[in-house]
Amino acid sequence: MRSRSGHRARYQDGDPRWRHDREILRLALPAFAALVAEPLFLLADSAIVGHLGTPQLAGLGVAGSLLATGVALCVFLAYATTAAVARRVGAGDERAALAQAIDGLWLAALLGVLLGALAALSAHPLVTAFGTSAAATPYATTYLRVSALGVPPMLLVLAATGALRGLQDTRTPMLVAGVGALANIGLNLALVYGAGLGVAGSALGTVLTQAGMAVSLGAVVVRGARRYGVSGRPHLAGIRAAAVVGLPLLVRTLTLRVALLVTTYVAAATGTVAVAAHQVAFTVWTLLALALDAVAIAGQAIVGRYLGAGDVAGARSSTRRMMQWGLAAGVVLGVGVLLVRSLVAPLFTGDPAVRSLLADVLLVVALSQPVNGVVFTLDGVLIGAGDGRYLARAGVVTLVVFLPLAAAVRLADGGLVALWWAFTGFMLARLASLLWRERADRWLVTGAVVPRR
Repeated sequence: MRSRSGHRARYQDGDPRWRHDREILRLALPAFAALVAEPLFLLADSAIVGHLGTPQLAGLGVAGSLLATGVALCVFLAYATTAAVARRVGAGDERAALAQAIDGLWLAALLGVLLGALAALSAHPLVTAFGTSAAATPYATTYLRVSALGVPPMLLVLAATGALRGLQDTRTPMLVAGVGALANIGLNLALVYGAGLGVAGSALGTVLTQAGMAVSLGAVVVRGARRYGVSGRPHLAGIRAAAVVGLPLLVRTLTLRVALLVTTYVAAATGTVAVAAHQVAFTVWTLLALALDAVAIAGQAIVGRYLGAGDVAGARSSTRRMMQWGLAAGVVLGVGVLLVRSLVAPLFTGDPAVRSLLADVLLVVALSQPVNGVVFTLDGVLIGAGDGRYLARAGVVTLVVFLPLAAAVRLADGGLVALWWAFTGFMLARLASLLWRERADRWLVTGAVVPRR
């Protein structure tokens, strides 16, 4: 176990902030590149399928949204694995860290097979429940059924990425994500147009790409495990423990998804102009969130490692430094949105009403970015600390705070700008809950094993 005095000794020859900065940048920059590569999959599919026709593109939109929601709910496979592996690394037990990584891969594989089978069997009911038009329904159903084959590799990519982050390696996931994004474009073009498979070819191309990424990332983890003599066979107790740790993070993610869905529902009820402007604003907000999430991912790996090593002072000082990075990144992105908001709307629409409303909404988006920067950073820190149960409880509380705000906007017909201010209130509630937790000491639990609190 490392002591506080040991931590001070390591930094007596320089400012510890700069040492933290180097580590944050080493992990955050590759994580940022990998995160930016993720949306390229759906963008490439949309661009290629869009030339087949409007019903095909609409079908892809519905099926893609369903898949994105399912995979987003399973992001706990990455987060929980990062925290668990990083703690073992911090404790100096690389063998146990890699055993934890293997357990995470098996959990992802089992869950992926189950969810993939459910998606394939219920594809048509899911698509029709989404209110899909008769023209787009067959294309959405086809895309979802073929894409169901890719659910297991998608979840394996999440778990393997989380394991490598815990091992303090964000560079390998970045390289694999970049190559995967390029391969996806080539496969989709070949299968959609070259082989004449249409929408099914687009889905199959993405499935093959995800399978290649899963094999590449999984091979890195398995090679590391073999180097330390770790068996690749399933270990039931370890898989069960990984599931238990991940369950609170599933609840935490679900509360965020519900808030986003409620926001979209209220926007849709406001009118066609509002929902069009909301869609663009939400796309911008999501891209900004991916950028800010890079610091959060660094936080998961760094704080997990410090606490695994018993270094509370290191966890504290690195957290404070990452909060500063998150705030600064939020300010920079917010200023950037302010400067370009009048240029964004023409890229998406020629409707003057949508342009005007979007400019007003993007002002709210810009002003909220400093809040988001700190929220995402602290969220990552507490995930790295294994504080999932608190994040789940706080997520439920903040959702309860937000729902009346969204309902008030809907009942009073407050409009889209008021709705986005209400959503900013949701983020402020998250900020308050996270700052309150960070200032206390209960999350600073040391040891090699992720605590169950």
